[in-house]
Amino acid sequence: MKFFIDTANLAQIREANDLGILDGVTTNPSLMAKEGIKGYDAVMQHYLDICSAVDGDISAEVIATDFAGMVREGEELASLSDKIVVKIPMIKEGIKAITYFSRKGIKTNCTLVFSAGQALLAAKAGATYVSPFIGRIDDASWDGVGLIEQIVGIYGNYEANTQILAASIRNPLHIVKCAEVGADVVTCPLDAILGLLQHPLTDIGLAKFLADAQKMN
Repeated sequence: MKFFIDTANLAQIREANDLGILDGVTTNPSLMAKEGIKGYDAVMQHYLDICSAVDGDISAEVIATDFAGMVREGEELASLSDKIVVKIPMIKEGIKAITYFSRKGIKTNCTLVFSAGQALLAAKAGATYVSPFIGRIDDASWDGVGLIEQIVGIYGNYEANTQILAASIRNPLHIVKCAEVGADVVTCPLDAILGLLQHPLTDIGLAKFLADAQKMN
């Protein structure tokens, strides 16, 4: 399973990359705004900075919701680097845009996916990635990981090439559960990734090893 970090914070991206396990980055307008990135030129430069920091796919989201606007923005984003994956919302015009980009050989990530039917359409249109938002699904008292499992089964029926990118990850357990059901990718905040390192028995064991090592001096 691939690990992406879901942030626009360069320091966090570099910290995750230093672990040696990072495969890519996902961003969105909310994450850009959180980092104070404003204006077209600043946003485009920030994407270039992210591309310079990481080897792997970088999802960059369009703002437009009409077909022509998504195509224009998507082509501008894709021209920045071959690492860029154009992030497209799961709407009617978005499916048209994904089909267009697929035929042009431009990678896409279909975002804001909340049902198996939406995931099926995204794959049919040729999306490189499909992003079910499992945390938001859980927040609505549905089963986010269950949706990932359902999509894995459907895609397996037809040997779909679209990769399932579990998004809206809330905690380390989400990551483990997504791995259990066969997600291709998880995109997570840094604290969720670092949370996988933690276990009280590891801390207890390390403390004992260090104490015993002191006895050898």
